[in-house]
Formats: sequence, C-alpha cells, structure tokens
Amino acid sequence: MRIGILGPISWRVPPRHYGGWELVTHNLVEGLVARGHEVTLFATADSQTSGRLVSLCPRPLSEDPALPSRVYESLHTALAFEYASEFDLIHNHMGCHPVCYSRLIPVPMVTTLHGSAAEDGSRLIYSRYRDSHYVSITNAERRLAPELNYLDTVYNGIEVQAFDFSPHRGDYLLVLGRMSPDKGIHAAIAVAQRSGMRLVLSGIVPRENEEYFETQVKPHLKEGVIDFIGPADHALKNRLLQGAYAFLHLITYQEAFGLTMVESMACGTPVIAVPMGSVAELVVNGETGFWADDVEEVCRLLPRVEDLDRVRCRQWVEEMFSVDQMVDRYVQLYERVLSAE
Repeated sequence: MRIGILGPISWRVPPRHYGGWELVTHNLVEGLVARGHEVTLFATADSQTSGRLVSLCPRPLSEDPALPSRVYESLHTALAFEYASEFDLIHNHMGCHPVCYSRLIPVPMVTTLHGSAAEDGSRLIYSRYRDSHYVSITNAERRLAPELNYLDTVYNGIEVQAFDFSPHRGDYLLVLGRMSPDKGIHAAIAVAQRSGMRLVLSGIVPRENEEYFETQVKPHLKEGVIDFIGPADHALKNRLLQGAYAFLHLITYQEAFGLTMVESMACGTPVIAVPMGSVAELVVNGETGFWADDVEEVCRLLPRVEDLDRVRCRQWVEEMFSVDQMVDRYVQLYERVLSAE
C-alpha cells in the first residue's frame, strides 16, 4: 500500500524525550516500512524515518516558541493533502483540524484520536464530522466522544526489545511525564512523604504549568529524597524504569492511553495507578500492578508490590502492546477502508 502518515509537529518524530504521539507515529511508520509498504511521513524537518520524509515545518513547535504554531499546523496539513493523490490512504495522527478538510481529498483518511477528543474544541469538530474514519487507542477513549464512527480500537505499540528487562526490584518510586496537576505529581509527592520512599520525577515542565511546578513541586524537592531530573531521553528512561520499585501514575483526568505505564511494565516494573481512563485496560490489577483511588491506598499497597511477578509484567506488554500487534491491526483496518471505497 501507498500510505501517507500525517504526523504531529509539536515534537520531532521520533521524540528526543517527551512526545507520546510522535513516538507512536514513528513506531507505526517503521513497522509499515519493514513490511514493504510505501510510506511517506509528514513531520518536522529534523525527523528521522525509514520512509520518505516530507516537511515544511523546520523545527518542533514546542521547542521553538518563535514559530507561529497555528500557521505551521495549517501549512503542514495542507502540504500532506497536496500529496494526497499519491497515496491509497492518509492516516492522520495530528488531531482534529485535518478532519475538517478530509472530504476534499481524493483518498480516504483515517484519524487516530490519541486523546484529542478530551478537548472541547476538538469535540466540536469531531462531532461535525462524526461519520469520518476514527480509531480509538483504548476502549475507554471512546467515552470522550461516543458518537463517532469508530472502525477499531488499536492499542499503541512499543518496541519491547528496546526496553531492558530487570528481574530485580529497585528502591525508589518513579514518575515519568509532564509536571502538571492532571498527572498527579502532587499526589506522588504525598505518597513519598508518607511512605518514606525515595521519589524520582522526570519530565518536562509545560509553560502553562510553571506556576504549579514552582508552588506545588519545587518546594518539596530534596536531593536523594524527592529528585527532579528533567526530561529523559530513551537511554535514561530505560535505566530509570529498570531501577524503580514501582511506577506511579496518579492521574486526575480521563487519559486515553498512558504510554509510560506500558514502558514501565516492559522493564518489569509494576504500576500503581488511579483507575481512570485507560488504566483498567493497561494495568492488570493485582498482577502487573495495582489500582488505587487515593494516596492512602497507594501507601497501603506499596508493600504488596514485592508479591508481583516482574516477568509477568514484561509478558503482558509483549502480548498486548508490541509494535507488531499495532501494525497488524492498522494494516487490517486500512484494507477494510480501501475495500469499502
């Protein structure tokens, strides 16, 4: 098949550190190319791919605030649609705005939501074009916009072999992600303080959450007790996940996926998560981690992490969240879309 992948441009594909949409886009492109498909990736100019790269945006928008984001998002989408006649199908990983113009191109477009329906403005667009081709990344994501024409649920896939398994439990708690209130960073700090366990925080501080970080996170930082180490590239992330006792995912919103939970389990490290959004689909309660409603319950469950089998955590990821399973599902989905044209 000739496939155009409309990638996000907030970060590079693949991302240097933060960028879940970009990482999934990269994994999909590499998997499709490996199977002999002709793939064109539309992404930032510094992106890396085994397919053909076509770009107009010079740098990731989140790395260069001087770039007018709306302008480049519009130009980026238009560029992909100008190439549309070269493809059998376009797969949109950029969110809602390309959907507005999908009826104007000569080939079908599939849109993976990636949690974008959580935004009020995005839902307005998706609702207007509810009959388009949509893919949810978990069944839980569908609750954000239940009226859409979902073709399938396709779990995000990771290169499992890129994450080193460790059979040994570490001695610290770990959080990887945005330093923002919806990620529950304050709750993770409270767990560390009540349990007496060391906490390592790694991730970006979004501009809109700088005040939260300064007032709710930074005052609690203490070397060797609660450490903030900033964003982690793949090598550092791998080491952090391997060496952790448990991964904390104490979110306060209906998250569509949560790739770091899968990456943690791939390294053998169990996850303790608030059972919102995708958590019940990604973490097997009592087997690859625990669901916990609040800080008190997390603290009660921490000793039970020692009873969990780290090998089973790895096996669960291999069974459910590999790149191969993701590519299989998407290829089948593309074939169904094209056969219906």
